[in-house]
Amino acid sequence: MKISVYNGLTLLEVDAEGPLLSSDRDAADLVGEGFGAEADLTVVPVARFSPEFLELRSGIAGIFFQKLQNYNQRLVVLGDIGAAVAASTSLHDFVSETNRRGHHLFVPDMAALKARL
Repeated sequence: MKISVYNGLTLLEVDAEGPLLSSDRDAADLVGEGFGAEADLTVVPVARFSPEFLELRSGIAGIFFQKLQNYNQRLVVLGDIGAAVAASTSLHDFVSETNRRGHHLFVPDMAALKARL
């Protein structure tokens, strides 16, 4: 994990390589890492999540977003999910609403994240 600062915000950047994240325990671990780093945002590459993360029926995305929300932390899902969004109306709506609210974000890359901050 890497800690960086941008526009006065501390970002905890989760490594692109590592075990897949898919459980409530994994979400709790992210919360703990975020608190330990005093991070404003936890940035996780989409490839670190299990493939079912983008299948909203699985509930995995909800676990992560809700867990971080409960602890007043922000989650950024980093990576190109355009194909998955194009294939699912519900995912499209979820990503659009999430980004509209702005607490949590889906962004294709770090440049897009920095533009949002």
